[in-house]
Amino acid sequence: MSAFPLREFTSTQQPAENQAIFPPEPTSIETTGLTMGFISDLVLKVIYFNGAISAQRISEQTCLPYLNIIDKALQFLKMSEYVDIIGSEGGFGERSYQYVITLQGSQKVNEVLDRSQYAGPAPVPLQAYIDMVNHQSVGSMTIDQSRIRQAFTNLVISDEMLDKIGPAANSARSLFLYGPPGNGKTTIAEGISRIMGGSVLLPYAVEIDGQVIKLYDPLNHSIITRPEMRMDDDPAPYGGGGTAPAPAPDRRWLHCKRPRVMVGGELILEQLELIYDPISKVYEAPYQMKANGGLFLIDDFGRQRCRPEELLNRWIVPLEKKIDFLALQTGKKIEIPFDVLIVFSTNLDPKGLVDDAFLRRIRHKIEVKNPSPNEYRDIFRIMCKLKQVPYSEDGLRYLIQEHYFKTSRELRCCHPRDLLDQVLDEAKYRGVSPQMTKELLDRACEAYFVKM
Repeated sequence: MSAFPLREFTSTQQPAENQAIFPPEPTSIETTGLTMGFISDLVLKVIYFNGAISAQRISEQTCLPYLNIIDKALQFLKMSEYVDIIGSEGGFGERSYQYVITLQGSQKVNEVLDRSQYAGPAPVPLQAYIDMVNHQSVGSMTIDQSRIRQAFTNLVISDEMLDKIGPAANSARSLFLYGPPGNGKTTIAEGISRIMGGSVLLPYAVEIDGQVIKLYDPLNHSIITRPEMRMDDDPAPYGGGGTAPAPAPDRRWLHCKRPRVMVGGELILEQLELIYDPISKVYEAPYQMKANGGLFLIDDFGRQRCRPEELLNRWIVPLEKKIDFLALQTGKKIEIPFDVLIVFSTNLDPKGLVDDAFLRRIRHKIEVKNPSPNEYRDIFRIMCKLKQVPYSEDGLRYLIQEHYFKTSRELRCCHPRDLLDQVLDEAKYRGVSPQMTKELLDRACEAYFVKM
């Protein structure tokens, strides 16, 4: 049985970029999916960390409604003599009552903090999170040729390459980008994430057996909207014009752009498991869990601080089964959807990194080659326009002849941008206008390229 009403989400009714259909706000302790003990402990910690706080502010910080949930928890804590009321915050009614921890409550809160110091927005049950991931799957999108070309309209990229990227993006499974450095593998991955578009709902945190896993990460998740708190007697702002008020949205969820998680050589195996903080007693979700519903790019694959074989073995089951298994400190294994388009990007020889068994599990393999002279010219023109350096056909011809052909140097997509930056630096130092002159191009190449 689903932890939230699936009728709110159908395969043909995905939230648009600027709107979302949130699960309805819980109306009782039971409909939160959490226990009274968990909620009362959470409220007790919020009061403890704030010193004195009103019931209204507790509702805001926990993202739970006051009526039938926060008021019940406060009533329980008051009857247990863990909290007391010291006055009002200036308003009328029980919402404005200010609560503090009692002496008996101080002893109780120490016991609670020993279990977990989490005191943020209330988490959603694990099953609710799993149901949501499955309903907004990254595989529900359809990407056609026109959409692919529109996403890469500002890049110089061949039709042949676009026709490889399109099916890879539609697969919503796995992609292996390989080739020489500086030719735009990371840029292609970022372009795929733009193609994916759309949005997802994700919770601040997830609860399993009383343990909290923090999911929302401002570094990897871009919020579009977050539901605002609604007073219980306010007109419903989330519905449609009828006389019956629409249910308030569950504030434990955030409406975000599809995730785009990018890691590089700093990645270690421990970051792909639940990260437990022994001080706060709270888990941090691993990268692949934060990327659910979006793209997970492992850049510079093969340069991580662990052997490639170890990293590849970690992905065997998720790539094959579309599920991942994570372990709690108690030893319990939990099953999490692996709903990501995972992209491996490397400039190392794939044959020296991966075996056939792993490559078989990678749905698409794309070699990102060096640009042709004509493509290099097109990139140079674009970069000249962006850098406001007058383009010169003679200057480019001289550059290619003297600093590429004569030195047997390979063309790279990143060179036009980098060389023009060098030209700008030289021109500024010498007090001349930036031009594609032989002198400035020679000095730019001398500063940029390493002599072999």
